[in-house]
Amino acid sequence: MSNAHTTDLTIDQSNELWNEDLAPTNAATRTWDWKSFAALWVAMVVCVPTYMLAAGLVAEGLNWWQAVLTVFLGNLIVVLPMMLIGHAGAKHGIPFPVLLRSSFGTRGAKIPALARGLVACGWFGINTWVGGSAIYIILNTLTSNAVQGSPLPFLGIDLAQSLCFVGFWALHLYFIRQGTESIRWLETLAAPFLLLAGLGLLAWAYVNAGGFGEMLSTPSQFVEGGKKEGLFFPTFMAGLTAMVGFWATMALNIPDFTRFAKSQKDQVIGQLVGLPLPMALFAFISVAVTSATVTIYGEAIWDPVQLAGRMGGWGVIVALAALGVATLTTNLAANVVAPAYGFSSLSPQKISFRMGGYITAGIGIAMFPWKVMETSGGYIFTWLIGYSALLGPIAGILIADYFILRKSELNVAELFKTDGQYSANKGWNWAGIGALIIGILPNLPGFLHISGFVDSVPAIFDSIYAYAWFVGLAVAALVYLLIAKNSRGTSS
Repeated sequence: MSNAHTTDLTIDQSNELWNEDLAPTNAATRTWDWKSFAALWVAMVVCVPTYMLAAGLVAEGLNWWQAVLTVFLGNLIVVLPMMLIGHAGAKHGIPFPVLLRSSFGTRGAKIPALARGLVACGWFGINTWVGGSAIYIILNTLTSNAVQGSPLPFLGIDLAQSLCFVGFWALHLYFIRQGTESIRWLETLAAPFLLLAGLGLLAWAYVNAGGFGEMLSTPSQFVEGGKKEGLFFPTFMAGLTAMVGFWATMALNIPDFTRFAKSQKDQVIGQLVGLPLPMALFAFISVAVTSATVTIYGEAIWDPVQLAGRMGGWGVIVALAALGVATLTTNLAANVVAPAYGFSSLSPQKISFRMGGYITAGIGIAMFPWKVMETSGGYIFTWLIGYSALLGPIAGILIADYFILRKSELNVAELFKTDGQYSANKGWNWAGIGALIIGILPNLPGFLHISGFVDSVPAIFDSIYAYAWFVGLAVAALVYLLIAKNSRGTSS
């Protein structure tokens, strides 16, 4: 498969839409093989939120294998648009914000790029707090809680917590400064270590509990006579949508990575190997280990940070060290790269990838994530995953534009011109903007309801929201094609 026509392009480098980081990749920078993409996903999969995904499904009434299967199917579904949208990055060497210019216009593209970046900033702050907490617990374990202190005024956390958070946050700055190749190096190095750590945790649980406990033999609540008899399908679909929504944002900005692929084959195989099965394996580990904690500690402990803190001795240090590495690798790939490119696209001549990464880091520390977690609790995860599902229309528009309307052919040089083929109406492609709005609208009432912004909505909107990502993708794709084919604002 061709790596495309991205070298030797004549692009005006003084153009306001261009900078070195957004420019198409060339043969020398295409260093990612399939193992790099598989390692990228394995390193991202192993993190606290993914560990706790299966917990939510079991709490909704699914048994262990139904929960694991739901995770697997959700990720098998979401990897398809990832490979499709990733095709543009591998073929043309362009990142997500530049690809958006084809369907949203050179100015309009900034809206979906920013929408994708902001949700990553939220996750960045929360995950940085989780990583800092892991370091804090390790220090307390080593010093018999000597570093614990009184909460500082205004911050609400003690000095050691503050320093651990800032220290873990500062680790990200190093990789932001070094760029995407350093992130690839870290992900490749960390992936096998994290897989071994997960399997080691599984072995620890099995040995200490003398088996996996009763949870793996507990039937679902949907069986005849169960608490939720007859409600399996709507619960399953809601869970499936949540699983898709979890990585849906990565499906959008995957060209940020596939632009460095050696070939289309590498990005396709790497993603197929690296995402669905590792996610299912990690879901099984979380269910099995939590089942074992009932026997070991007398209660189900779903939070791996709490579990590590209960282990004691060197076990807590090893577990939390692995947790810190896992959080760092996930945060860099999933929550730094996208907003860094996104912020850079807002003003390419002034904001580089590095500066965009620093802006992301600044937002992550300014949001005081420990206060967000304290006041919002589980709702912040509900909101972030729900918000991700609302971004499904962007995926639909990208796929419809790139594959159906343009047959995967792009004039890359024109993507960097303010008055070129993709400038549409003064930089605004109203087919893309209109399809995005219309694609979001059916899901918006259900999102506002489940996120707690409104007390109630008509039942039909809750039902639609259960399929939010699918509905948004399909509606936006159809609307985009209908408008684009009858509009002078889109050049093909």
